[in-house]
Amino acid sequence: MDKRIFIVLAYLLLTLVIGVIVRKRAKLNKVEFFLAGRNLSKLTLFFTMAATNFSAFTIFGFSGAGYRIGYSFYPVMGFGTGFMALSFFIIGSKILKLSRERNYITPSDFMFDRYNSPFLKKLFSLVMIVFTLPYISIQAIASGNSLHSLIGIPNILGAALITVFVVTYVALGGLRSIVWTDLIQGLMMILFTLIAFLLIAGRSGGFVSTHQRVFVDFPDLLSRPGMNNAMPYGIWFGYMFLWFFADPMFPQLFQRFMAARDEETLNSTIVLYPIITTFLFFLTVSIGVLGRGTFPDLTREVTDTIFPMLLGKYTGVILGTILLTGSIAALMSTMDSQLLTLTSMITSDFIKIKKNEVLKEKITIIVLGILGFLIAMRELRGGNPQTILEFIEKTSFNGLAVLAPAVIAGLYWKGANKYGAAASILIGEAMVLGYYFGFIHTEGILPVVPVLGATAAVLAIVSVCTPSVNENTAIVFSIDRRALPWVPVFAILFILGNDFWNWGRRPILVGGLPLWVWYFFALGILLSLAYKLFLNRKTGAEKPAVQHTR
Repeated sequence: MDKRIFIVLAYLLLTLVIGVIVRKRAKLNKVEFFLAGRNLSKLTLFFTMAATNFSAFTIFGFSGAGYRIGYSFYPVMGFGTGFMALSFFIIGSKILKLSRERNYITPSDFMFDRYNSPFLKKLFSLVMIVFTLPYISIQAIASGNSLHSLIGIPNILGAALITVFVVTYVALGGLRSIVWTDLIQGLMMILFTLIAFLLIAGRSGGFVSTHQRVFVDFPDLLSRPGMNNAMPYGIWFGYMFLWFFADPMFPQLFQRFMAARDEETLNSTIVLYPIITTFLFFLTVSIGVLGRGTFPDLTREVTDTIFPMLLGKYTGVILGTILLTGSIAALMSTMDSQLLTLTSMITSDFIKIKKNEVLKEKITIIVLGILGFLIAMRELRGGNPQTILEFIEKTSFNGLAVLAPAVIAGLYWKGANKYGAAASILIGEAMVLGYYFGFIHTEGILPVVPVLGATAAVLAIVSVCTPSVNENTAIVFSIDRRALPWVPVFAILFILGNDFWNWGRRPILVGGLPLWVWYFFALGILLSLAYKLFLNRKTGAEKPAVQHTR
């Protein structure tokens, strides 16, 4: 057997071993299978949240964007995703409290409990399912392309191989197997990406020297707003906006809120999030920039494979394959969680099954895996002309962001009702489809900005103009007034994250990097410190007006 294939198979078999070890506990009930008993510790919650959110997009999409756009893509991801963790407090901590008190299993359980509408519950789940399936397919596409680039096996076969192993260990152990594989995969992703970065930087001519060479040949890669003006301010702001509202609506992250042991456990994840995004995202974007110095003339459609291409050039067969498993770990740790969460929603909202009937749930996982693979196969056979960023922005991110206003209003505004929530989702998704098919077009700004503006306006207007019937306003949270002084603090940090004063200025290089990149290293650490101080403040508990047992 080829040594490279043996290494990949050995890693994949390790994930199955974990699934077998935890399978007995996973069979107990839905809370165990889907939420790991609501008992994830600080360590396991952080790694499963990070590994779940950091997907093929993080490794292959970021390095590809670094190659095409340059460092301008880094802060919008590193700081933007770190700032997004504030939504874990705004949304996640409240969902955590309610889920324990009222026995939520799926994201749509909150919608039904708050708005008392079976239609809205199914609509919410349907949107999550439809817009997450393309994201599942991205993991398969990236695995196929990476295995093909480094090992040489056909990309469809590589996609099938990864999909089969993920589906198997998820079906065996549920969230517990995912959590423990996420811990291993998260550590692998961080360590192996760091080693790959150091090797590529050293063997491509040295970090500083390579950047100086790239700066001479492609100066815009180190400038604001990036190569070919890829990140003008309107697009930049749109991405900051998109991450904040789309990411917490990822069903796999939303369900993680319910699996945390307590609020303190979730708070530790919030504090650590800007640290991991600041440093890990720099590595992957920087690999793409370094790759421009080695392969200067790649066509757009193959730029997302720059990472395995660099491994193939600068490492030996064995080491390159071992390091590649870190990127495979990133995509597997997202695919597994997506499959499990979608299964929980399908079996709760669309398929009538008996209590603790885990077999049908496992069959659903298999079917979803097949659907994701079929979407991936269609893209792979079509030559995969879109980059990962283009594909998931048009499909998954915008569609999921539309759900955020209905969730936030449901948590904090007693005036929100089922009619407003349903109308906002339907109008918002209609606009997303309009942008996708080219019926709607706005110049210089991402679609998510006008879409969310319209969605929030529709929710407010329809809710005010229609009667509230059997709305459960008892679970609406009041605003903690002692948290209000922190609003300007985070507003200032957001403004500092939009460093418009650097746009169009010739960058000053320090240690091979533009000075504004160092600025964002410091800003990421400052954001983490602000979270720490904010979450440690002594405030009164935020509670719904009345609590019931569901």
